Amino acid sequence: MQRLLLAIVVVLAALLLARDPYVEKADAFFLDWLLRNTPASGDRVPLTVVEIGGEPVVETQPNQKAPGNPQESRGSAGAVSPLEFALFFQAILEFKPTVVAVDPLLKWRERDKDQEQVFLDQAMRIPKLLLSAELTSTPDPDAPPAEIPGFVHVSGRRGDLPSFTGIQHQPDEDLRLISSLGYVNLPDETPTRVPLLFNYRGEIIPAFALQAFLIWARIPMSEVQIKVVSYITLPGDRKIPINWDGSLTVNPNSSKLGRRFGLNELLLLAQRRQKRSSLESLHDELILARTPSNALAPADVFAATIATLQSKHFVRRVSVLFDCAAVFFIALLASLAIRASRVDLVLGLIAFTAGYSLIAFALMARYTIWVPGLVPLGTGWLLGLLAFVWPRPKHRAEATDIVASPPAP
Repeated sequence: MQRLLLAIVVVLAALLLARDPYVEKADAFFLDWLLRNTPASGDRVPLTVVEIGGEPVVETQPNQKAPGNPQESRGSAGAVSPLEFALFFQAILEFKPTVVAVDPLLKWRERDKDQEQVFLDQAMRIPKLLLSAELTSTPDPDAPPAEIPGFVHVSGRRGDLPSFTGIQHQPDEDLRLISSLGYVNLPDETPTRVPLLFNYRGEIIPAFALQAFLIWARIPMSEVQIKVVSYITLPGDRKIPINWDGSLTVNPNSSKLGRRFGLNELLLLAQRRQKRSSLESLHDELILARTPSNALAPADVFAATIATLQSKHFVRRVSVLFDCAAVFFIALLASLAIRASRVDLVLGLIAFTAGYSLIAFALMARYTIWVPGLVPLGTGWLLGLLAFVWPRPKHRAEATDIVASPPAP
């Protein structure tokens, strides 16, 4: 009876945890921990990242650790001169690139204003150029609202998407005439959830990473169907799963699935013009230019998102049946828990936590499937605490024979 009672308590506690609204936030921390410590799986994607400014880096192959700039802080593109970007454009133009996306906001220092025309002359030669801009919820009331084209086929609730009413930062008008704009607003919580959709004055518009991918894949916005809080459907019935806020769950290590060059290395390879050069495939790849110090985003967050969209390896949650099976298995262990010694109980809890974490890592690394952390682990530890203080059943004393004393002489 005690075993059944303990099992019922465990199941009820698991149900209460599953209904708690804070459980989702706790599972988000568990998912972030999994993603940060799991290498990205898959083959190399058609993405080339070029670091402009800072120390040059060495080309990185898939799943190979990059020795990039050790700086963790990122600044704006103002630390890089227009001439450096012009040299970058001139070098890649030799290989006839199709799409070039520039991550940092292009705002130059006053002392570099005389180099703007050189940059502009090279930028207008790029067939498809995507530049960064930033939205705001508190625009200048005197400025007229900008018109931003949005998606046509949209269904579902839009209120949970990040909402904006104006543009805070954008390139100069000369650059806007020869390029498209991608919006780089990012949440402050975590780099593993990158927004794909924004709500701009009632219109659903793409964020920077999604805009870059659509341009590279040659998919017009009129052929994209969006079901908010569920998925984005592309031509060919290809679906991109999105979260309730229009974001995509991304493995930060996915950026290593693409190639990486420093500007100096790119200039050197372009100058040599060797046959079978590693730059020959630039024509079919999406080229992302970024600076090692961009305060708008954690390192490579846009590269990781674009690589995820190209590789089609989306992070998915395991079925809810797994949660039920895990709780049922833990409830079955109640009969063993109250009979085990307290030392064995503590060791069993440690082994259960380690084993569950290894299973979570294996599923994420191989199948990009994540399992919940709080409900199974919390239920298991709750069972352990209850069993630790639960009174142990007393063993029945063995019957002893009473021997009569011999008669007195």
